[in-house]
Amino acid sequence: MNNLNDPPNWNILPNRREPRDEGSRWNYALLVPMLGLAAFRWIWTRECQKEIERERKEYYKKHSSLQKDLEGKYRDIITENRRTVAHLELELEKERNRTLSYRDALVSQSRKLVEERRILEQEQEKLEREKQVLLHSGAEGSLYQNCLAKEEEWQKRANNLLKEFEEGLKERQDIYCSLVVPRSQRLEIEKNLLVKAATDPVAMALHMESGLKDIFKHDNYCGNMLNRNKSQNGRLMWLYLRYWELAIELQKFKRAEKAMLGKQ
Repeated sequence: MNNLNDPPNWNILPNRREPRDEGSRWNYALLVPMLGLAAFRWIWTRECQKEIERERKEYYKKHSSLQKDLEGKYRDIITENRRTVAHLELELEKERNRTLSYRDALVSQSRKLVEERRILEQEQEKLEREKQVLLHSGAEGSLYQNCLAKEEEWQKRANNLLKEFEEGLKERQDIYCSLVVPRSQRLEIEKNLLVKAATDPVAMALHMESGLKDIFKHDNYCGNMLNRNKSQNGRLMWLYLRYWELAIELQKFKRAEKAMLGKQ
């Protein structure tokens, strides 16, 4: 009999598949994870793009801010440098004017000393002629010779004192021209020279104090940077030293004349 519950090959049942069709099920099973992976990759790529875009905007923002800060600092530096250059140019102009004024004062003082030296030489020549006359006048000549011999001792002491001032001035000028010796040492030497000029009778007779002040104020000449010879520094000081040397010679004759006239 036919089993109605199990009708063979009725068309209400699905077609039976062959064993070779089982692979399609696995294809569908792999498709779902692949689609999920593709969706995840798309979402991840999109999020990465958003993150990259945010980082790019943040970078440009920071770069723009940094560039503005650098430009501001650059402008400040340029402004400060220009201000410094202007200040240095002003100071340089002041120093140039001061140097010109010192040079003019030095030239004027040098001319004055040259003129005084010429006058001293004329007086020395006059005294020399008078000395020759006295030397040939018997007793008066002998008296003059005695007075002159005594004044030569004074001249020797005066020249020794002048030598001390020369050494002090050379040392002072060497320190003035030095780049490493402290200024206080120069000021100490200047003070000691001025004290000696104001207290020593010979220096007072030659009026050396005013000359020293003039040297300290105007003599700013220095030799080259490699110079170690102290005698190559200074100009005005050497004019004054020569002037004082002639003044000592003149004073010797004047003192001898005064002494001789006092004995007559």
